[in-house]
Amino acid sequence: MRVLGINALFHDPAAALVLDGRIVAAAEEERFSRRKHGKRPLPFSAWELPELSARWCLEQAGLTPADLDAVAYSYDPELAVPADEMGLHDPFDHLRQEYARLAPSFLAEALPGLDPDKVRFVPHHVAHAASAGQASPYPDCAVLVLDGRGECGSHLAGRYVNRELDVFAAQSLPDSMGLFYEDLTQHLGFLRSSDEFKVMALASYGRPRFLEALREYVRPDGPGRFRARAVPWTSLVPARPAGADWTQDHADLAASAQACLEEVLLELARWLHDRTGADVLTMAGGVALNCVANSRLHRDGPFDTVWVQPAAGDAGTALGAALHVAHQKERVEAMPTAALGRGWSDAELRDWLERAHVPYEEPEDIAETVAEELALDGVVAWFQGRSEYGPRALGHRSLLAHPGRAANLERLNAVKGREEFRPVAPMVLAERAAELFEGPLPSPHMLFVHDVAEEWRARIPAVVHVDGTARIQTVERTEEPLVARMIEGFERRTGLPVVVNTSLNTAGRPMVDDPRDALECFGSAPVDLLALGPFAVRRAEVFA
Repeated sequence: MRVLGINALFHDPAAALVLDGRIVAAAEEERFSRRKHGKRPLPFSAWELPELSARWCLEQAGLTPADLDAVAYSYDPELAVPADEMGLHDPFDHLRQEYARLAPSFLAEALPGLDPDKVRFVPHHVAHAASAGQASPYPDCAVLVLDGRGECGSHLAGRYVNRELDVFAAQSLPDSMGLFYEDLTQHLGFLRSSDEFKVMALASYGRPRFLEALREYVRPDGPGRFRARAVPWTSLVPARPAGADWTQDHADLAASAQACLEEVLLELARWLHDRTGADVLTMAGGVALNCVANSRLHRDGPFDTVWVQPAAGDAGTALGAALHVAHQKERVEAMPTAALGRGWSDAELRDWLERAHVPYEEPEDIAETVAEELALDGVVAWFQGRSEYGPRALGHRSLLAHPGRAANLERLNAVKGREEFRPVAPMVLAERAAELFEGPLPSPHMLFVHDVAEEWRARIPAVVHVDGTARIQTVERTEEPLVARMIEGFERRTGLPVVVNTSLNTAGRPMVDDPRDALECFGSAPVDLLALGPFAVRRAEVFA
């Protein structure tokens, strides 16, 4: 069965292709359009479709729209309730619902040859759930979904048995942990539905002294349920104008909201464990990208294993919707990797360099060349293989640096144009991780935070956050042999088994995806070396 999954209605539009039960391609529209998050989550943009990523998915498999057996759209307008009846202030939401109802004809227009009758609506939170429970390595597992909103809810709790979903609980709007965090993001002067991870980072600088006040509005509220109503944020801390300096009050408010979120998640997880008796919890929805909360669930929650979809936000519903529809006809396989996006052959990369008239070299082993540059404290743009699905750079589209230089945190944030309080992440071989970090291992998708061992904090200061933690990526040498060789080469030269890894982009722009993006980023940011496949481009030679 050939199923194309589509996420389009809110934000992070994306497409994914499941072919005969196997995931063969998945990509976010922003990587093609170069618009961060693809679009803003406004009713007026709900008609926009991930046309570029959808066409690429089909091309990747050599298919045309007419070849598809189904298109799975990750929203069901028949389940929607008018916004005012749900207690939401969204006066133009009726446009969003109308665009959703018209999605089959819009898709047929965007993908000529597609039969609009093949479009199937999949409930938004069911698509999220499938992106976790059906894509995970665990056919039998509990599943927890929390985000801003779907058709009329913000949460789903259930269990997969042999990849078949049984729903136990769902939370109706307006109660929403996702909207709670989005509202705070806006109050703190960041872009809502975009910068929530900045609030999580800022929380590490604060104390949860407003927690008791927040519990009046956000708290567990019975078996498998919670209450999360609008918080009068200004009564606690004045709003921060965008671009203004943050204060300790702002950090304390972020810390309080983070603690409040964790309390609710823990209670939901405990109830779900009591209901299912499952050993494994799988998670999706935008809230599941909160790696601090994920680590709290792993540490203090009842489940032995917590697995989070790498593209846990709305982009992942394209994959989940496709898996859900495909599973109705055939057995579906687990997600093999997060590297499901575009890639180029060595010959194609060489052609890009030749056409750009960029001086380059082809070393015997690019991993050793990069290790040497990093050991000399150079910053490296690393472009290898297929791009990642989801918001994390996992060794395919990365900026790399030396972790032993404390100044490299500020240096990389300056390169990327980011806030000074934002951390960068360490990459470490999976078999070495337990020597340096305490937390859920392995951690290949950067979705948990780990305590850095005391004896290592002074040795790798660039990757240690203010609270002594790091959001690590563990690297399996069988899955990422090139990255593993690079890390080993760096350790031979420095004695450090860790390399700094952050996403290959600058502030406000999507992660680099194709060779043109890589060359543009290299040309506009103070990066010392670009590792484009097996080729090395040195800044000193390009700008001699």
